[in-house]
Amino acid sequence: MALDRTTTPNDLAAFWMPFTANRQFKKNPRMFVGAKDMHYTTADGRQVLDGTAGLWCCNAGHCRPKITEAIQKQAATLDYAPAFQMGHPSAFELANRLVDIAPKGIEHVFYANSGSEAVETALKLAIAYHRARGEGARTRLIGRERGYHGVNFGGISVGGIVSNRKVFGTLLGGVDHMPHTHLPGENAFSKGQPEHGAHLADELERIVTLHGAETIAAVIVEPMAGSTGVLLPPKGYLDKLRAITKKHGILLIFDEVITGFGRLGSAFAAQHYGVLPDMMTTAKGLTNGVIPMGAVLTTAEVHDAFMQGPEHMIELFHGYTYSGNPIASAAGIASLETYKEEGLFERAAELAPYWQEALHSLRGTHHVIDIRNEGLIGAVELEPIAGEPTKRAFSAFLKAYEKGILIRTTGDIIAMSPPLIISKAEIDELIGKLKEVLDVLE
Repeated sequence: MALDRTTTPNDLAAFWMPFTANRQFKKNPRMFVGAKDMHYTTADGRQVLDGTAGLWCCNAGHCRPKITEAIQKQAATLDYAPAFQMGHPSAFELANRLVDIAPKGIEHVFYANSGSEAVETALKLAIAYHRARGEGARTRLIGRERGYHGVNFGGISVGGIVSNRKVFGTLLGGVDHMPHTHLPGENAFSKGQPEHGAHLADELERIVTLHGAETIAAVIVEPMAGSTGVLLPPKGYLDKLRAITKKHGILLIFDEVITGFGRLGSAFAAQHYGVLPDMMTTAKGLTNGVIPMGAVLTTAEVHDAFMQGPEHMIELFHGYTYSGNPIASAAGIASLETYKEEGLFERAAELAPYWQEALHSLRGTHHVIDIRNEGLIGAVELEPIAGEPTKRAFSAFLKAYEKGILIRTTGDIIAMSPPLIISKAEIDELIGKLKEVLDVLE
């Protein structure tokens, strides 16, 4: 009898898993073999409620018919086309549709294959933009402590999560970091944006004074920091950051890989918070997580700075073999159509108050020291076990899986970001089962 590789891998040793406790996993593997709408199916036939939209990416849920059909049709029609000096219609159509839902002022799209590549692209564009304008001394990049911008060298250099940086050498030079926005003493258990902390944006002025504005190309931040444990921008913080960067001629990049495509109840966090950056990086929900794809969305000012010299010359020596891949483009178009036809961005906004109250009902539960939320994102921070950081949250993750819910942990923080199709009953189930897990944690 042939081995069914959809449920029974022949060996676990060869696959070196990313961001995984490999040895622990391979002793007791957790295998998904199917998915539909809000649930995964495990190898032993259990249904697991997806509380994380896969990995912040399956915003419309799983195995949605329009997206599946679009991928199948495209694969049978045009499987691949080069993006260097050639094109295909779907890449242009998707770009136009992205501009249509983007904040007013965003007019161009450059494709990558992931959030990490989108970040690398944006950082390179920022430096090259200033050089094209005769300000080649502007090469310095400013990130933020606890920021996550993917795992390539540029991303971990401007990023500020220590574990992602410390074993990879000296990283990029000419990088500095602003402080993060987490002020638990003042803002614990805030509902939505916290009241305190706008002054933290003033640290950018200190950095500008230290290095000189004429050396700084760009500031990159997540409007709402997700992977570090859901850190929200205090009221007025992003507006201040925008004002300071404008004042000094510095580009502002929003990393919207997580916050894009309805997660906060708007197409992008830039609209949710009412702040227009010069560039936005996207991925994840761009194709509903189904096919790898990323993109950088830019203003006309950034794009037009490169459109100089003879028309037959390449304006930007950057790109990827799979930039605007036909199948990924088809998935992106079908994802945007699904979001629109089902009103999922609006649905997220409507569900956000219910989600908020359900999440904050966990206040007072065993070991819970903070709860944070915005849109359909939430975090429950746990008191760490003395001398064993991350262990309590990881234990909660394992127990949650056993109970039939998928959560995500970072440090001792539980993060949740369910598909935008979640129902109120499923919110109750997710939070109710999480409470059962927390009640028995040691």
